[in-house]
Amino acid sequence: METRRLRMLVELSRLGSMRAVADMLGATTSTVSQQIAALADEMGTALTEPHGRLVRLTPAGRRLAEHGVTILSAVETARHDLAPGSEPNGTLRVAGFATAIRAHLLPVVSALTTSHPRLRVLVREHEPAEALRLLSEDATDLALTYDYNLAPAAGDPVVSSTALWTAGWGLGVPVQAGAREGTALEVFARFAGHDWIVNSRNTADETVIRTLASMAGFTPRITHQADSLDLVQGMITAGLGVGLLPLGTPTCAAVHILPLTDPEVRLRSYAVARHGRLDWPPLALVTDLLVRRSATGQHPAPPTGTDPGEPPQAP
Repeated sequence: METRRLRMLVELSRLGSMRAVADMLGATTSTVSQQIAALADEMGTALTEPHGRLVRLTPAGRRLAEHGVTILSAVETARHDLAPGSEPNGTLRVAGFATAIRAHLLPVVSALTTSHPRLRVLVREHEPAEALRLLSEDATDLALTYDYNLAPAAGDPVVSSTALWTAGWGLGVPVQAGAREGTALEVFARFAGHDWIVNSRNTADETVIRTLASMAGFTPRITHQADSLDLVQGMITAGLGVGLLPLGTPTCAAVHILPLTDPEVRLRSYAVARHGRLDWPPLALVTDLLVRRSATGQHPAPPTGTDPGEPPQAP
């Protein structure tokens, strides 16, 4: 069985269309179709069936795709297990959101220049969806991502997530609106008539806002987008609306952050890698160092001008 064909089937089960698989793998749709048909011949059973203008996996196709995740993981493990226990070396590609890179990854990279000089880390700044896409395309080895407890990220059987830190969030409002606190639903209800500001590169905080607003009995009027905490504060100061901000964020004099409780809003950060590569020495080392750094509570308050994924302080 050719693992290339098996990977196409696994990606078809995840992406849902031949064209999407072809785009991800840099192949043509006809090539993907031919390879999956050849795999079906090898297995002696149909793996796909027509579904409108597309195709979908048959029960046998879904079952083989499930086996495929395990098989491809085993292949990756074997590939990176040629020298078990060897000194981490080579190039590790990391894609992640700005805070995770600046406050956590960069200190780790600086330490590695002395402790593991043969290991090189390449860094790319991306929001979670962008970083996970790069991971699925094998264009990065480690993705640093986040979600919220009220907007959990969808699971993906092809990857494995390691929890890092968490951080509480509140609602940034104009100081003149008053500092009266309450439950999250009470706070949201007080600002039902305001415009709302959301992230321009990630939909997670908009999901949180819409979820809490729905629970509070209204539909939020979302009008502005920004992925800079400094810009969000500037919009609030200018009277353009209210928006989520990390608790503990240094604020300007015109902005106040109201805590959100019952339910609370917590950002959760992760180190994400593909199955089968978790034992690769460079990836295992950097992931372990990030976990240790998170466990020590080294989460400085975010400066202004950074992305909304900023953790304000140790949870």
